Amino acid sequence: MKRLTQFLTAMALLFVSASAFAQFTQKEMIAEWQRAKYYTKSYLDAMPEDGYAFKPTPEIRSFAQQMLHLADANYLFASSASGKPNSLGIDLPHHDVLQKTSAETKDAVTKAVMDSYDFAISTLQSMTPDQLQESIKFGSKTTITRSGLYGKGFEHQTHHRGQTTIYLRLKGVTPPNERLF
Repeated sequence: MKRLTQFLTAMALLFVSASAFAQFTQKEMIAEWQRAKYYTKSYLDAMPEDGYAFKPTPEIRSFAQQMLHLADANYLFASSASGKPNSLGIDLPHHDVLQKTSAETKDAVTKAVMDSYDFAISTLQSMTPDQLQESIKFGSKTTITRSGLYGKGFEHQTHHRGQTTIYLRLKGVTPPNERLF
């Protein structure tokens, strides 16, 4: 029963946080994405070059693959939310383009990830407040507002960046301090 209560509490918090993001003004959403970009860059900078291929266990993504997956999804969510195509052709169901095609070096991964944030931020900046409130289809069954989809993308990048904290610790690196503001 205790685990069920913890699970339900966690799910409620996730729902509230994703819903709260969708209630931000456009200016606040842009600021949050910019903050996330610089926070993620501090993770990319913290990992030494030899840590980019590191996998805590053989069956999971390497640090580089985690970050490239994050970048792929940034393109996917921003392109889907804005209706603007991305230059990589990332869409559903084929959304792991960078993870499959990019070199897993520190420089290549950092560039790919930073470019994905720039794309997400620029598409968000190009939207009008009315456009952000429009409902769209995402996937075959989901209907969501454009701002809500940016919120889901934000949640996704936060999740994967957070996962890489363990990668840094296992490599003996102290993760960057949290940047809430």
